[in-house]
This record gives sequence, C-alpha cells and structure tokens, in this order.
Amino acid sequence: MILAKRPEVDRFLSRPDAGIRAAVIHGKDRSGVAERAEMLCRAITPDLNDPFNVTVLTDSDIDGDEARLEEALTALSMIGGRRLVRVRLGADKASIDRMLATTLKTHGDGGYNPDAMLVIEAGALGRDSALRKAAETGKASVGIACYEDEAGDIARMTREALAADKVGLTSDALAAFVARLPKERGLMRQEIERLALYIGPGSGRTIDVEELEAHLGVEADASLADAALQAFGGRPAPAQGGLRRALAEGESPVMAVRSASIHLGKLRRINVLQLSGAGAKEAAKAAGVFWKQEAEMLRQARAWRLEELDVVQDSVNTADVATKTTGMPEHLIAERLLLEIAARARRLGL
Repeated sequence: MILAKRPEVDRFLSRPDAGIRAAVIHGKDRSGVAERAEMLCRAITPDLNDPFNVTVLTDSDIDGDEARLEEALTALSMIGGRRLVRVRLGADKASIDRMLATTLKTHGDGGYNPDAMLVIEAGALGRDSALRKAAETGKASVGIACYEDEAGDIARMTREALAADKVGLTSDALAAFVARLPKERGLMRQEIERLALYIGPGSGRTIDVEELEAHLGVEADASLADAALQAFGGRPAPAQGGLRRALAEGESPVMAVRSASIHLGKLRRINVLQLSGAGAKEAAKAAGVFWKQEAEMLRQARAWRLEELDVVQDSVNTADVATKTTGMPEHLIAERLLLEIAARARRLGL
C-alpha cells in the first residue's frame, strides 16, 4: 500500500493499523525520514530503548547475515505488547535491498511473529527498488516516500511549533521566515527552535518583519542562498567568495548546488506567473522571494527568461549528479557551477 497524502500519512504514523506489519519510509531528506520513523516507532512502543520489545539494526548488521533480521522478527515479546524491529539503512546496496524485500514479503504473509512491526528507514528509493515495490504492493505493508516540504507545509510547521511556545509571527514575517529556511527538515526544526528562543518562549509575543530581520541578521553573509543570488546576478567574485566562506563554516557543496536550484526555481516561477498576467511584486511574493531581495530578483527575472533557465537547469542537474557519483571534489563542482551561471548571467546583460 502506498501512503502519499499528508493527512493519511500523519494518521498512520500516529495510529498505525493493526493489520500492517511493515513500513518502509524513504526519501532524500534523511532527517525527514528519521522524524517520521520516530513518530511511527513511538506509536508502536513508547520506550524505544526497551531491550525486550525493541531491536534496532543497521545495514552493516544485516549485510551477509540475513538470519539476524529473521531472528529479530521471529522473537516473541517477553513482557507482552507489540515488538518493534527498526532497520536503518545508511547505504544504497542492491543485495540488501533485495534481501529486505524478500524478508518484508515473508513477514507480511505471516511467516514471522505477526505481532512484530518492521520499520525500515532508507534514502531515496527509485521505482526499480525491490524493497519499495514489496512495501507498496503488499497488503500488510506500506511505503511512505518523504519529499521536500512545500511552502505551505513549512509555514504550518512553523506556526504550530511557535504556538506551542506561545509566540508567533505576523503573516509577512512568516512568509519571510519560511523563504529563508533550509529545505532539510532537521535544520528547519533547529531554526524554528532558535527563533522561538529569540522571541521568548511563553511570552505571548508576535513579532513583525522588522524584528525578525534583527534575528535573521545574525545569519552569515556567506550563506549559500546569497552565493546563488550573486551568481545569478552576474557577480562571479562575490559568488565564489561567498561559497568558499560558507564551505569553511561547514556548509555542504551538495547544499550549494541545491541552493542554486532553489534560486533558479524562484526565477522560473516569477517568469511563469508574469506570463500568466501577475504583476511583478505579486509574482515575487508568490515565488517566496525575501522582501529585501525583491528588487534584485525582479532585475534578474527580466534577463533570465525561461529558455535560458532551461539551459542552466541542465547544468544544475549535471552538477547534482556529479557531487554524488563522480568522485570529483564536491567543492570544485559547486564552484564551477556558480561561475558558469555568473558567466552566463553577464552575457545576458546582468
């Protein structure tokens, strides 16, 4: 069974059906995968450190040792209650994928302890993954793909987290904050918690854009988003310098490529909305442009037409794949991408 819609996923994670014996949660955002897996596991058993009812395995534990997983799924609870077998995959290995698919099918058919719940956390599984197919087609199993959160989901998450601390943001401040958040869910949570501490938990305060800026102003100028802004604006030296400072501060080259992709997506959305009749400022706001960058983004959008963005999208996709497969130094791949974008921007008159 496939669970895709947020309401049905949330319902299952908090109240899993008794007839479901296995769940595969997968996606690029590993912290998002882990967060959802944690919710499901706690719904199975409140104490995740219970040595009698919980078994946690990794891919290194079961690689070449299929019996270890089978023993965990066959074991009965010594003190009653539903057993939890949690498998965390850190690598993409075809042999493990096939082995887990076979084990999941056997467990779903009742071949092991029917009261055991198997929860598997994995990276992005393609359509050809045997494990993903087994989870999605089994009657007693579910497959849950974790995709990047949409702006609306991020805004909801932010509102709910801040409300729990009895603080809030005005609508404009919320839009500005969401536009600045990283896409990786674990980092999002950290930024939201940091904001709540800044406002003052329990204070009942709601801050506006101006006060939010005072908080966001501590963000380093060397942010990857700023490096992408400089590149698309035709300024190679600031883009290169910003990227290098960001990497020195611990940012990832993979995230640098992703930041370029996000910036490109905003320019594309501005173009599409304007072609549909939207005004420039309206298009910029709908694209999630931070208000202080509105003038620069609209300047860039006038030069970066859709056909030019399509060409750069190919370069971004190539760089994204290269950082994960070629073995080349990732920082050089990211730097070369930004310089290529900046050079093209200058040819466009920026």
